[in-house]
Amino acid sequence: MAKIINLQAFKDFLRSGQIGGILLMVCVAISLFIANSSYKDGFSALLATDFGFTFGSGSYVFTVSAWINDALMAVFFLLVGLEIKRELVEGELSSIKKASLPVVAALGGMLVPAFIYFILNKDTATASGWGIPMATDIAFALAIISMLGKSVPASLKIFLAALAIVDDLGAILVIAIFYTNEVHFHYLLMAGGVLALLLVFNFFKIKPLYFYLIPGVFLWYFIHHSGIHATIAGVLLALTIPTNSDNTESPLEKLEHLLNGPVNYFIMPIFALANTNITFQKEMLSGLVSPLGLGIVTGLFAGKTIGVTLFSWLAVKLKLGTLPSQAGWKHIIGLGMLAGIGFTMSIFISLLSFSDEMHVTEAKFAILCASVIAGLIGFVFLKSIKGKGPVKA
Repeated sequence: MAKIINLQAFKDFLRSGQIGGILLMVCVAISLFIANSSYKDGFSALLATDFGFTFGSGSYVFTVSAWINDALMAVFFLLVGLEIKRELVEGELSSIKKASLPVVAALGGMLVPAFIYFILNKDTATASGWGIPMATDIAFALAIISMLGKSVPASLKIFLAALAIVDDLGAILVIAIFYTNEVHFHYLLMAGGVLALLLVFNFFKIKPLYFYLIPGVFLWYFIHHSGIHATIAGVLLALTIPTNSDNTESPLEKLEHLLNGPVNYFIMPIFALANTNITFQKEMLSGLVSPLGLGIVTGLFAGKTIGVTLFSWLAVKLKLGTLPSQAGWKHIIGLGMLAGIGFTMSIFISLLSFSDEMHVTEAKFAILCASVIAGLIGFVFLKSIKGKGPVKA
């Protein structure tokens, strides 16, 4: 029965990812239209508008853009954290045998793109963007592979979801460790106190979600002011939410179900709307062959494909894991291409990487181009594979 609940949760996640991915595409198109129309100045002014309130000595006033990137995206990371924990407890990452191949594949899909970017941008002003091509966008990648229907084995879709979840965990660690500039330890200490309280609630198996969500708001506030990016609060909160492996719905599964719709249908589209506003200029085309552009495009498409495929091959040869059921090496190559769709998380990391607006804009354009290339070629490549059994490379 627990397996049935877990499978249903995965189906819900997959379904919301597919529709959410399509909605993301629509919002990207709208954002690009606004950025290249007479509405762009008004839209930029809206994003820069201060919004919030003060309570006693505390100030909760941020720009609209900051609310989206720091607050709403913390909810997105909360859902990602819930996915990671559920997969670790009862899903595709719950045992070494199950987790080994997607974990190793994801590791290759992070290290090779980062290395390619580093080599191309070494000793340049854009060297700090090495984390950009490491990320895979779960919503877009699952949307594309779901569109393939029965053209690919069902096991490949589960493998991609597990890989993308591990990939997100890696991106979260990269943000927390490498994209934090200054730490205010008194706020970090208060965040630690809230986290300790949440762990006590978990230890005593307290199930009502408000025992976690209300302190979670304070956890976000303290982490936001500590200097560590506030979205990390979402992941930390997720790890404290209780779950189980029996046939009753756990607080984690309940919260995951409640967040799937708002995150996929509202938060991620709003993020795309606010952060894909690229005003096209002819200089951008030359920017694609700059170290920044080449590092992102080559890293996301070639780096992801090579990294996922090579590390998967090594894992299988070393008997650390086996290929997904009815999948062959051509399927893994195609899946590696789809992993190069780095849209949401890559844009998010680019915002943390650069203070120069031109670098951010060039990075967004390169991410957009790389993601389109990876999605289209990956789709066509996987669609062209004949037969359902293992295919030799």
